[in-house]
Amino acid sequence: MPINLNCGLDLIAEVLYGKWKIRLLWFINEGHKRPSELQRKIPDASRRVLNMQLNELEAHELIVKKIYPVVPPKVEYSLTELGKTLIPVIDKLGQWADDHEDHLRHVILK
Repeated sequence: MPINLNCGLDLIAEVLYGKWKIRLLWFINEGHKRPSELQRKIPDASRRVLNMQLNELEAHELIVKKIYPVVPPKVEYSLTELGKTLIPVIDKLGQWADDHEDHLRHVILK
């Protein structure tokens, strides 16, 4: 299926499509940088899916992965400057959902 990148909405959908990506960005911003910390914050996600989505966020240059040369290897993620610019947008989306929580919950659970 060809990727459609004709407008900003297409671009943001391509970059943030994935069940856990917004949460991953939010939690990394809060300081949860190690894969095990992120797994604890999102226990419903499998380690494999989290790793795939972290790799996609890294490929889109929203996060950077640092591997420390120790045994066992230590990995930490942090937001790039571009990734940091998404945090206010994610915050606004969360506020919108909080403002419409009852309605959204009702229509989702129908």
